[in-house]
Amino acid sequence: MRGTFQMVTDTATLCLYDLAALRHRVEDTSDWWSIPEDELAEVNAGHCLFLNLGADGVYDVEWSLEDSDRDSDCVAEREKVYHLQVPSGHVYLGAADDVTGGELEPDESCEGVLFQLKPGNYACIVSREASRIAIVMTPSIQGNNTLDELIRM
Repeated sequence: MRGTFQMVTDTATLCLYDLAALRHRVEDTSDWWSIPEDELAEVNAGHCLFLNLGADGVYDVEWSLEDSDRDSDCVAEREKVYHLQVPSGHVYLGAADDVTGGELEPDESCEGVLFQLKPGNYACIVSREASRIAIVMTPSIQGNNTLDELIRM
């Protein structure tokens, strides 16, 4: 499974998550994740990946699902691996402008895509070249992260 889309962001951030993993944030403010401690806590729990892009603008995003783990030796230095929990399989990838909060969840009108994955944990290999972002997801045993800082692309 794979796809591509173009997104515009006013928050300089791309996010990837299972809607069920952030359902506890529905009644929070729409910008709850702009508090670095809250953002980092959700990323480390494996509930969401917030990829800070450094600038607002238009980005081309490629995503794919691979059935088996990639050999860690083939991950280039510019690629990073992060882990994500997918409890329901209903996943959103797109501008963080539309992340769950403010009593709203992303839908088909948002800057991104909604797709189905098999529930479980995923390793997400992320790379960026200029305004092109690529994310490769593979099933994983690990579902959390141990980061000290926010993800910067």
